[in-house]
Amino acid sequence: MRVLQRLRPRHFQPSFSFGPFNSSSQRRWKRPVVSAQTRLEDRTRDTQLDKLATQLKKLNTILKLHDLMTSRKRGPFVSVQIMSRWRHLVGINVGIGEFLHKAPHVFDVFTHPVRRNLCCRFTDKMLGLLNEEDNAVKQWEMEAVRRVKRLLMMSVNGTLRVHALRLVRRELGLPEDFRESILSKYSKEFKLVDLEVVELVGDGDEDLCLAEIEKWREKEYIEKWLSEFETKYAFPISFPTGFKIQGGFRDKLKNWQRLPYVKPYERREEVRVRSCGGIERFEKRVVGILHEFLSLTVEKMVEVERLAHFQRDFAMVVNVRELLLKHPGIFYISTKGSTRRVFLREAYCKGYLVEPNPIYEVRRKMLDLILVGCRYTRELGAWDRSKVDNDTVVCEVKSDVKGDGDWVIPMLESLNHESNSDT
Repeated sequence: MRVLQRLRPRHFQPSFSFGPFNSSSQRRWKRPVVSAQTRLEDRTRDTQLDKLATQLKKLNTILKLHDLMTSRKRGPFVSVQIMSRWRHLVGINVGIGEFLHKAPHVFDVFTHPVRRNLCCRFTDKMLGLLNEEDNAVKQWEMEAVRRVKRLLMMSVNGTLRVHALRLVRRELGLPEDFRESILSKYSKEFKLVDLEVVELVGDGDEDLCLAEIEKWREKEYIEKWLSEFETKYAFPISFPTGFKIQGGFRDKLKNWQRLPYVKPYERREEVRVRSCGGIERFEKRVVGILHEFLSLTVEKMVEVERLAHFQRDFAMVVNVRELLLKHPGIFYISTKGSTRRVFLREAYCKGYLVEPNPIYEVRRKMLDLILVGCRYTRELGAWDRSKVDNDTVVCEVKSDVKGDGDWVIPMLESLNHESNSDT
């Protein structure tokens, strides 16, 4: 008997031993749990949008470093040792030296004239693009007013929290001081309640009630000669490459496209979830709100976590992430870059915005400057040497603040002046 047990292969042995109390028990297999996380992992990937999300992480990291550097009172430069302390704060996983070396067109590393330690500052190319973005935001002030007004018109009570707008300030193209330059300045349009809630004054303009999807439907109706029944409640659908269409999916999608729903700016009726088709109509209304929200952003994308701050104001009592995954032909969630971003699929083609705007064009220039990497560094070095020959100042320091290092440049200038006078 012992010999037979030794000769028996291991994979034939039961995982648990039978006894007098479990001899008649049966083994049951659990069905795999299908959740939003499993659908997020098993979905068809869009390589172009995933690549763009990875690139945007680098841009956001550099912008965070710029904010930290400009908040210092010493001047527009900082030592590399201090920047190494900011690595975990901005999300840099490599050494600060390696990170600065990969972006020579963005960072200028130099030696301090007195302390002889390595310091870093932004190049004039990057600073010029940052100033260009600020100018584009100022020129688009009226457009920003219309965008905030549309968001308030979509809300249930015509109110939004200022904190929620602050989280998507960059996505909406709002200035940093939008509370004073937009909300307080246009008192005929907005009203601040308790300093943390903005309220729409009046009922809003009728011209702004036309959603972006309505413009697309009108274009499809005129150009492609489609019937009004097919285009009245339809959304543009474009699946990623390699998407597998299962049996019966086309019929379900066709019926969903024809399903009526309450549009984002309409308040005529309330959708009853328990009525016939109430759940699908309610979800389609949320899809319309998310579609309009992404259409109002500058780059037609936003972080998924920040949409949760608008759920109560827009009456989106659903699992937003699960709803976005349910419609892969309209939205795409990218998990690259340590943050989950949702893209409006119809707005992008091969990783670029189909209809660019001035703010997007400036940000794209920043991204292209970062992606250049170590290429064309000779031209950059020649340009920097010519600039140093024309200007004897190593770095500019704020004159209204006195501290360690503020006396470096005046001391060097005085020494040069004394040596010239002695000769």
